[in-house]
Amino acid sequence: MKHYYFVARLAVFVIFSLLLLSSYGGGTLVPVSSPQRPSPPSSYVLTVSNSGNGTVSSSPSGINCGSGCIANFPQGTTATLTAIPITNSKFVGWSGACSGTGPCVLNGNTNAAVTATFSATAYTLNVTLPGNGTGSVSSIPAGIACPPTCSASYSPGSQVSLTATPGANAYFAGWGGDCSGMGTCNVTLNANESVSSTINVWPFNHVIFMAQENRSLDHYFGAMRAYWAANGYPDQSFDGLPQFNPQQGIPPLYGPPPSNPTCDTNNPGGPPFPNCTIDANSPLITSFHLITQCIENPYPWWDPSHYNLDWANAYIDPVIAARPPMNGFVAEDAHFSLESVGEDNGHYFDTIGMRPMGYYDWTDLNYYYFMATNFATSDRWFSPTMTLTGPNRHYLIAGTSQGYVFPVGHSSLDPELTAQTIYQELQAAGISWKIYVNPQYTPCTPPYTTSCLVTYDDVYLKDFVWGYANLSYPQNLGTMGPAGTCGSSPCDFENDLANGTLPQVVQLEPASPASLDEHGSDKDQYPVDIQEGANYVSGVMNSVMQSSSWKDSVFIFTYDEMGGLYDHIPPQPAVSPDGIAPQDLSPGDICYNQPGPTCDFTWTGYRLPLIVVSPFAKKNYVSHTVMDTTAILKLIETRFNVPALTARDAAQPVMTEFFDFNNPPWITPPTPPVQSVSGPCYINQLP
Repeated sequence: MKHYYFVARLAVFVIFSLLLLSSYGGGTLVPVSSPQRPSPPSSYVLTVSNSGNGTVSSSPSGINCGSGCIANFPQGTTATLTAIPITNSKFVGWSGACSGTGPCVLNGNTNAAVTATFSATAYTLNVTLPGNGTGSVSSIPAGIACPPTCSASYSPGSQVSLTATPGANAYFAGWGGDCSGMGTCNVTLNANESVSSTINVWPFNHVIFMAQENRSLDHYFGAMRAYWAANGYPDQSFDGLPQFNPQQGIPPLYGPPPSNPTCDTNNPGGPPFPNCTIDANSPLITSFHLITQCIENPYPWWDPSHYNLDWANAYIDPVIAARPPMNGFVAEDAHFSLESVGEDNGHYFDTIGMRPMGYYDWTDLNYYYFMATNFATSDRWFSPTMTLTGPNRHYLIAGTSQGYVFPVGHSSLDPELTAQTIYQELQAAGISWKIYVNPQYTPCTPPYTTSCLVTYDDVYLKDFVWGYANLSYPQNLGTMGPAGTCGSSPCDFENDLANGTLPQVVQLEPASPASLDEHGSDKDQYPVDIQEGANYVSGVMNSVMQSSSWKDSVFIFTYDEMGGLYDHIPPQPAVSPDGIAPQDLSPGDICYNQPGPTCDFTWTGYRLPLIVVSPFAKKNYVSHTVMDTTAILKLIETRFNVPALTARDAAQPVMTEFFDFNNPPWITPPTPPVQSVSGPCYINQLP
């Protein structure tokens, strides 16, 4: 009974549920179906990557790209990819979903990725000339001859050297882009490269140069780094006397004060000096500060200049010549003083030969230290040859002494020099020039004549055949000096500065007759005070800085040779100017019939002080490039577009490293101190 009751109730429930579902579904029963499978995709994705220089396109269209692209293609569509190399490139092959070098054919049903690889058959080198001057750039191997050909293609890995050549009145200011610096631009082409060569119009129109007499770098500027430390200037490398270098920091660093042996007084005779023997008992003279501003003249001729290197054999031994002990300065001057050769009636007080080891500092030469620090200087600036004034001054204006190691006129057989001078070239090129001399303490008075000025002033151009014939006052020979020097009127140099009539090239000869040339004292009764000489130079420099010519001038101040005064850096190898060997040596002279390396004009002389003063001179700049004073000729030749005189000046750097022509540091010059003239001057003792 219960079973039938349960069945009946279940039937009622089912009927009721069906009626209820029918009411929701609009009265129609919907059969329930089983789940359906997903339909296949209608497209596929093709990804293309590109390695190298080229493009890839497709058929049908969709892919057209360089470095990479993505496109969708209908399911089952065959896509054909084509690799197209650009200029100077080739197609290497496919990778990924394709391989080989032909067209890439994809019968696409699934996503695919393909890479097209290209390699260069050549790279392009482009050169631009952004400067405001004229000039050109050429290449080795050939291809660039800019202008007009400023772009060329080279095979991968090619090494191309570019050379910039400024035109007239222009200078090379440096490379940019994929090169830098001032030398030859060397490019290895492993990609396309771009280089700029800046050639600008020279911003200066006057080169003024002045060489005082007979001072070495250590003797005058050896204490430079101590001056910087004492006066708040940043330290930098400067190779002066080692005792003034810092204990740590920028090299060179501190070293003990240098010393030189003098004669062993207990053993007075023996080679190489007849009255002075250097041996184990010789006292050492150590570098010391000079108090007197006047010293007896050391002996700077050919023989002592070689004995200074090594009193025994530096002029023969090439190894010693490269690294000489620099130990002959004191003994050579002791020997000279003991012999008393023709100086002050045969008398010298300093018979020990101490004076070469003496030095001055900024308390003595305050003007020079200030100017060398604020403008530009060098610790590798040398005289041209290892001998005295005359030949070095001939190098200064002609790049050679034509084989003479002694002054012209040393022998009655000496002819005038026939070498071409810088002034001969300038005159032929229409470049104005003038040499100025100080007539103080000469018999010359207004109205001046050429014959008087040349006779009583040191005008070294007169030693040349062309020079003597072409010196004439006032066209290319003038006077200079402070007020009163030339009577009631200003001297010619001061007048030209005031009137804006300064020639393009100016040489200022030292005021030797007035004892203002800083030369060592040749006569004890006529001592030469270096402070008076430095004060004279300060007046000359200040007059240039205060003139209208300052804005476009370069003033190069130096010395002609070291004058027998100690320097710890030896002479350097150099280019022979003309292949002429020394021709006026006598049998008793060093190097007579000797083949030693320093026995020819293939070495410089010793280091000299240098100050480069100009609105364009870099601030607090020190050059470490080996140069000699014929670099002044190279600067003049380059600026005024005249050829080199000899192989020596041709080999010199052009001195542009001393300047910043794009951002002149000293449009307004500094205010230097007044040169001190209060130091004592005595000859009869040291220090």
